[in-house]
Amino acid sequence: MAQLLRVQNFNVSSDGIAAGEDQSLENPFGLAVDPARLFAWAGATASWPMRTDPGGSRGLDDYFTRDYDRHIGAEIMGRNKFGPQRGPWNDHEWRGWWGDEPPFRTPVFVMTHHKRPSFTLSDTTFHFVDGDPATVLEQTREAARGKDVRLGGGVTTIRQFLDAGLVDTMHVAVSPVKLGSGLRLWESPDELLDRFHLEVVPSPSGVTHHLFWRK
Repeated sequence: MAQLLRVQNFNVSSDGIAAGEDQSLENPFGLAVDPARLFAWAGATASWPMRTDPGGSRGLDDYFTRDYDRHIGAEIMGRNKFGPQRGPWNDHEWRGWWGDEPPFRTPVFVMTHHKRPSFTLSDTTFHFVDGDPATVLEQTREAARGKDVRLGGGVTTIRQFLDAGLVDTMHVAVSPVKLGSGLRLWESPDELLDRFHLEVVPSPSGVTHHLFWRK
């Protein structure tokens, strides 16, 4: 079976925005975006990995939260998802927003024009690669050892892989909030219908799950 490139649980607002433009160390999603408003549906589920108390919802939203790492062997992310720095790496001691135990638990390939040595935190190893989407995907598939590759974001990185025709399946959770400005995945999901089938599944939480698969 072919290894799929999958976008999993990517969140946007009702107007297609996933992040603000003023990203900083203190505001990973930018000043214009409160991530709690976008991710409230996932944080309420029983399978939310950062849950510290018992309980949480079951059902459709919980299924997607639980399915996040199923059959995933490696991840691709853009440099902006790893951290807010731009240009050459001035501080190799700072190792991303993810803490000592990142949630990925696979090799992660960070796309950047400024390479730095790989490093491992817990059971996640970060590699820093400079290449076009097809080249990076080839490297990542090799590291995934037969499993699928997750395309983690952010918006610019997902758009690059969509434009290159490399994305096989995509799950986008559209939260019932309007942000007005920021980094936009789409003006409308209909923009992708020339390349993908689409099924839209509303949830009782108010979020709408958009499921795309390649034609």
